[in-house]
Amino acid sequence: MFRIAGAGSVTAARLSAACCRVVTSKQFQVHGASLHVLSSEASRKTRNGPAHRTPPSWQSVRAMASAGESQSKINYIFYGLAVLFGGGGIVYWWSRKYMRETSKDGSTLKKAAAPAAAASKEATEPVAETPVTETTKSEAPPAQPAAAEAPAEAVPDAESKKLLDATPQSYPDYEVMPEIPGHAKYLLIGGGTASFAAFRAIRASDAKAQVLVVTEEEELPYMRPPLSKELWYSDEPKLVEKMKFKQWNGKERSVYYNPPSFYVEPKELAYQENGGVAVVKGRKVMKLDPQKQVAVLDNGWEIFYDKVLIATGGRPRNIPVFERASQEVRDRVTLFRGIKDFKRLDEVSKNASSIVVVGGGFLGSELTCALGKRSRDSSLKVIQMFPEAGNMGKVLPEYLSQWTTAKVRGEGATVKPETFVKRARYSDGKVILKLNTGEEISTDHVVVAVGLEPNTELAKESGLEVDDTYGGFRVNAELEARSDIWVAGDASSFYDIKLGRRRVEHHDHAVVSGRLAGENMTGAKKPYWHQSMFWSDLGPDVGYEAIGIVDSSLPTVAVFAKATEKDTPRAVVEETGESLRSVTETEAEGVAAESGETTATPEVESATDEAPAPDVEAAAKLVAEVEAENRVAPTPKEDYGKGVIFYLRDDVIVGVVLWNLFNRMPIARKIIKEGKQHQDLAEVAKLFDLHADED
Repeated sequence: MFRIAGAGSVTAARLSAACCRVVTSKQFQVHGASLHVLSSEASRKTRNGPAHRTPPSWQSVRAMASAGESQSKINYIFYGLAVLFGGGGIVYWWSRKYMRETSKDGSTLKKAAAPAAAASKEATEPVAETPVTETTKSEAPPAQPAAAEAPAEAVPDAESKKLLDATPQSYPDYEVMPEIPGHAKYLLIGGGTASFAAFRAIRASDAKAQVLVVTEEEELPYMRPPLSKELWYSDEPKLVEKMKFKQWNGKERSVYYNPPSFYVEPKELAYQENGGVAVVKGRKVMKLDPQKQVAVLDNGWEIFYDKVLIATGGRPRNIPVFERASQEVRDRVTLFRGIKDFKRLDEVSKNASSIVVVGGGFLGSELTCALGKRSRDSSLKVIQMFPEAGNMGKVLPEYLSQWTTAKVRGEGATVKPETFVKRARYSDGKVILKLNTGEEISTDHVVVAVGLEPNTELAKESGLEVDDTYGGFRVNAELEARSDIWVAGDASSFYDIKLGRRRVEHHDHAVVSGRLAGENMTGAKKPYWHQSMFWSDLGPDVGYEAIGIVDSSLPTVAVFAKATEKDTPRAVVEETGESLRSVTETEAEGVAAESGETTATPEVESATDEAPAPDVEAAAKLVAEVEAENRVAPTPKEDYGKGVIFYLRDDVIVGVVLWNLFNRMPIARKIIKEGKQHQDLAEVAKLFDLHADED
């Protein structure tokens, strides 16, 4: 490894570029052999800028020297000695100067400049007469080639022309440039939704920003929600093979946020005058050095950065019974998370006779409904099991959880609440599961969907703090872990200025936190105050949106109304054209905020200005009154068409679930942001206009 110290940004940059080209051209860039410039902040910011073109390569200088021209030979010798003894700045100047003037065969390449000057001189100065002597025909001198008479018309060879015409987008010896840049102004670790939102925000604030994304996956940034929702409901296999899906309104869309043409090649990033985004796929950042501002990859390569975002997300959590199982069992278990897992399960579901889904949360319930729908047209048997009393039992009140369980069963799946796996073994091509009930189940495949473990491996090696309670990197309200290091998405344990410290594992939070981190990386210094939402669809007809702290262990008050045809996920997508509903509402709020408008209605503001409840006894009386109207804990036989559920902590609304009720999230967000007590939650529920579409 070469290390060059110096505070002069230009000299350091040129020396870095020159030596890197020598190293790479001689194939010394193997397993992390690299060159870095240890310089000032100004040097770091400018050394890879588009104004500094890459100098000529070693091969180019050698090719010119071999042509026999004396000055080129001197260049060649001087180039090697200077590199050997560290004269990088001189190398760059000398080689650039003479290689622009000299081609392989030693001919002059100053084109029209010199001939034009000579012509001008002849036109202004008197011409001396020379005596004319007679010569015989045999003594006449041979005619000179046209090229010699008109040097201005000489055409440079291909190599020289390539050097002369080099631009930031087309530079010499492209094939020997490092595949991964040695410096990035904005380095994003992770290629998920949080990174996508961050680089959009960065580019919006810094139009010429050069952003480098490093991801372990072999995919460009993509959205995860369709992997457990719409992709399973497509009737066009070829569409799914291209990772495209039809939204509930029938419109096609790709899971990838941008087409490949949007991104630039990593090796070209430093040469993009108007900036761009490059993605390094299949690589993992192993360590950050916050003081030197350098990231070390799994192949030993080092990337200097100015600002860095950690958006590593999480990995699917496994359960001990499968971790301890034999290899044959583990080969038949999918920890569902990304595109690779979707493709695998999609293929398995076409050939398997049975699949077991372990987990009753959002992901487990969505996959069960999707597989259950597919089983209607095949012999596939789908079984879901979880330790809770009903689907999404950790989120929804018990009565609504039981209603949801009945809905999942109606999709064609067998649901086993209060059930978990005690042992797993392999026999005759099947996985045999021993349950806590004493029952044994034979299945072809098992899907585990029991939550995420935040990816925090970077913390220990990088001196970053991990939250012992919530997991994830511990950051402040601006999502900053240390100076010039931000964390967003699933891996962020952030301080919510309204609800305290939290960690959220949902798409909308990745969008909101990624965007905020990107803005702060460009100097915005904004705190996290926006309450992100999440949503879940059990097919096109039943769905809900939630915000804040939604925990079934908290007291809840609910108000329901009769649903109409407009109160379904399909209907809301048809209306907005957006299946990722959080994207629509957060971007709409962003536009409103920029224009100075408020997202809350006047009714919300008047409701939140009411006096707090006088005492707990009054609050208990309120709950009793609402229960009398069959609005709290209704019987499981009731059909919950649409409604709003309030989650309370110390008589303050800290969470809201909108059941088959859409486009009202700004109202819920406003209520939580105010953080006030309310005497009459039934009146607050009216703000959501539950009866707007009823006959």
